[in-house]
Amino acid sequence: QVQLVESGGGLVQAGGSLRLSCAASGRTFSTYAMGWFRQAPGKEREFVATVSWGSNITYYTDSVKGRFTISRDNAKNTVYLQMNSLKPEDTAVYYCAAKLPGAAATTRGAYDYWGQGTQVTVSS
Repeated sequence: QVQLVESGGGLVQAGGSLRLSCAASGRTFSTYAMGWFRQAPGKEREFVATVSWGSNITYYTDSVKGRFTISRDNAKNTVYLQMNSLKPEDTAVYYCAAKLPGAAATTRGAYDYWGQGTQVTVSS
């Protein structure tokens, strides 16, 4: 069982930056692939970024490539999402998720555990 707690969301102006963190419980964090998803009002939850267990593989949805960076620190049981050049369309609740085996994945159904989400609001 893995418990995930996101933090770092907030209100930011367009063009600004935020860094989301997701702290995981358990001693096997390093074996999980981790992902970030987001859900805007009235829309389905969508994939944002993923990182494999060893950090050697990452994938991003096209709309955030070059602006967002996913990373992990296995010693701290934490995964991060650095978000730069934020746009109003990035406004959503952001969720982190964990999966086994530790291969990176872009589909929501591949993930076993989810956090409660953190709100990101980008004003124009």
